[in-house]
Amino acid sequence: MKKIHLAFSLMISSLLISCSQKTENSADQYVSKDSVMSESDSAAVKAERKKVQEQEKAKLDKPYREDENAEEKIESLIKQAQAENKNIILQAGGNWCIWCLRFNDFVQKTPELKKLTDDHYLYYHLNYSPKNKNEKVFNRYGNPGEKYGYPVFIVLDKNGKLIHTQDSAVLEDGNGYDLEKVKNFFTQWIPN
Repeated sequence: MKKIHLAFSLMISSLLISCSQKTENSADQYVSKDSVMSESDSAAVKAERKKVQEQEKAKLDKPYREDENAEEKIESLIKQAQAENKNIILQAGGNWCIWCLRFNDFVQKTPELKKLTDDHYLYYHLNYSPKNKNEKVFNRYGNPGEKYGYPVFIVLDKNGKLIHTQDSAVLEDGNGYDLEKVKNFFTQWIPN
């Protein structure tokens, strides 16, 4: 009985560890020959999780625009940022990314975060998808999605200079985001 309990505890720990935007599809890695779950159980769990995420995605706003010219948009944001003395946050990701949609929803529905971003930043959802990878823009900022996964945040000063790249994983809390960590991130990069 202790062996089964230990195997089950290890399996649950592995599942919890594997749930981040970079490893969403790795939950089946916890299955071993000693595990109490069979491979078909693992596939069923994975399929159910995917179904729940798709239902959640369907309910969330889709802020990324695949057809938009990101280079032109960023250039216009730089002009606006200079006029308004604001910094720019590029939230890189796509409508395919549950964590990207969750972050957008969190900021939009949390009044103090919404006010903080509206008062101090111009906020842009920089699309990365098979249809439009915005390779020139991502290359300009060192391809942070390759390093951190999505979403990843690129903070520019009012002149368009890169001042910070933020991994979103450190802002997470469970299946969402931690208010204080996100608030500290936004507060840290407010323009002087």
